[in-house]
Amino acid sequence: MIDVKEIRKDFPFFDNTKLAYLDNSATSQRPRAVVEAVADYEYYHNSNPFRGLYELSIDATDRYEAARKKVADFVNAASENEIIFTRNASESLNLVAYSLSEMVLNEGDEIITTVVEHHSNMLPWRLAAKKHNATIKYLKVQDDGSFDIEDLKALLSPKTKIVAMTAMSNIYGRVIDIKAFAKAVHDAGAYFVVDGAQSVPHSKTDVQDLDVDFLAFSGHKMLAPMGIGVLYGKLDILEKMPPFLSGGEMIEYVTFDDITFAHSPHRFEAGTVNAGGAIGLAAAIDYINSIGIENIANRELSLTKLALDEIKNIPHVTVLGSDKAEDHHGIITFKIDGVHPHDIAAIMADNNVAVRAGHHCAEPLHHFIEIPSTTRASIMFYNTEDEVMQFVNTLKRIRPMMGYED
Repeated sequence: MIDVKEIRKDFPFFDNTKLAYLDNSATSQRPRAVVEAVADYEYYHNSNPFRGLYELSIDATDRYEAARKKVADFVNAASENEIIFTRNASESLNLVAYSLSEMVLNEGDEIITTVVEHHSNMLPWRLAAKKHNATIKYLKVQDDGSFDIEDLKALLSPKTKIVAMTAMSNIYGRVIDIKAFAKAVHDAGAYFVVDGAQSVPHSKTDVQDLDVDFLAFSGHKMLAPMGIGVLYGKLDILEKMPPFLSGGEMIEYVTFDDITFAHSPHRFEAGTVNAGGAIGLAAAIDYINSIGIENIANRELSLTKLALDEIKNIPHVTVLGSDKAEDHHGIITFKIDGVHPHDIAAIMADNNVAVRAGHHCAEPLHHFIEIPSTTRASIMFYNTEDEVMQFVNTLKRIRPMMGYED
């Protein structure tokens, strides 16, 4: 059970604002513990990890690697060497798209992704397909935001080498049965890449149980600083993949004529690393664990249900996806008849409500459903019932404000 009044005391952001912050799917707010962990590192422990034999550098290395172990435990990776630190989920997905494709794709091969994907899990695969003269296939989504595994099986073929899909859509909020999809993909002899940017902050993730080959996620969506992301990959695959970037500390040995690359994860972490960001991510994980991921999910379900129950009574408002709160995980993407999403967002802003308008980096999905753009409110456990009602009450007034008589 979450005491939201106590929780909000942990977030300085809420001390002096009347803003109902409902853009959490884009970026979450940060608790004091995370900010202080980063500040402590920058003030007292700052040094370049891996590059010095003096105590300060060794300490920075130890803290960075301890953060890696914390992330590995959080997603139940078999080894911390399966955790690669990147800038964000986008970089993680670009890394695996480039390196895995270099290893396995040939002319005429196929990649399967879905119509709902964030651009970060679609564009890298399209570029990889173009480079290797491969083909992209798209798995269609159902009206309620779900996927039919039989549709995937129908797309799979002996030419399928990679399947990439989200664990939770940033439009629908629907959690996919990743474990079942992983089995189908592996039975077909392909690799399975999962975008977990939306799912990891809101639901328990066990990569060994799910049996995914790769999982990408971002720190800034789960209470951590911007500029730190994660790519999980099965170690036996990572050790075979060529590096994505080259530079300092990703080699074991280099001469004018030859290069021997380091083992994972360091072969994929070229240059000076974001130690402060990794330490901030570790602190965010500690904070999430202190509350409990199940408590977080239950709190967000309660707030989502409140919002959807109210919205059902507002004419001319359509919510994308399922009509069940448990299928949304805090994400409410909607349209209002006759009102442009940017006008909706502007009116919300004038009423101290922060939402997102546009195609949400999922423009192909909007073409697929024949809706040019939408508005999205996204809830996190630290939001309040009053903030949800602030959003709902503003929603009720928008069409009348635009001159409609409902």
